[in-house]
Amino acid sequence: MPAGEDKQLISVHPSDLKFIFELEKQSFCDLKVVNNTENHVAFKVKTTSPKKYFVRPNTSVLQPGDSCLIRVTLQAQREYPPDMQCKDKFLLQSTIVPPNTDVDDLPADTFNKESSKDIRECKLKVQYISPSAQGNSGDEGSSDSNSTLQQLKEDRDAAVQQTLHLQQEVVC
Repeated sequence: MPAGEDKQLISVHPSDLKFIFELEKQSFCDLKVVNNTENHVAFKVKTTSPKKYFVRPNTSVLQPGDSCLIRVTLQAQREYPPDMQCKDKFLLQSTIVPPNTDVDDLPADTFNKESSKDIRECKLKVQYISPSAQGNSGDEGSSDSNSTLQQLKEDRDAAVQQTLHLQQEVVC
């Protein structure tokens, strides 16, 4: 790890973007970005495939200790990638800016490495998850998201059952 990367200005959760991939359907992944410093920090999200993804906000300024949610939307695709593997990557750049800097006032070279600013970078990988792989433990790389998805489904089903039970109690 290069010397400048040991203390990030911001942290990003989750560290990988996971999209449920279905033909002709959009899918999205939310990232939470947290400013870990006592400074105002500007960030910008870049990707190797800008036509495939819609990122909002893709640039912003966070106050000290503040956080924001970034929604990354995978546009509807017409064909499956080979072996459902995705080589797309995202780069989240961050740098300290003066207090009260508005995102619209950021200089054009804010995230230019040649501008002699201290720019930190965080790389994010992209994973595609097949909707048919839900519950299929043989699918490497997506077992974490599958178990999370399975847990969410179980929680939802339990909540539905509890709602029905409460409705029956109210009626009786």
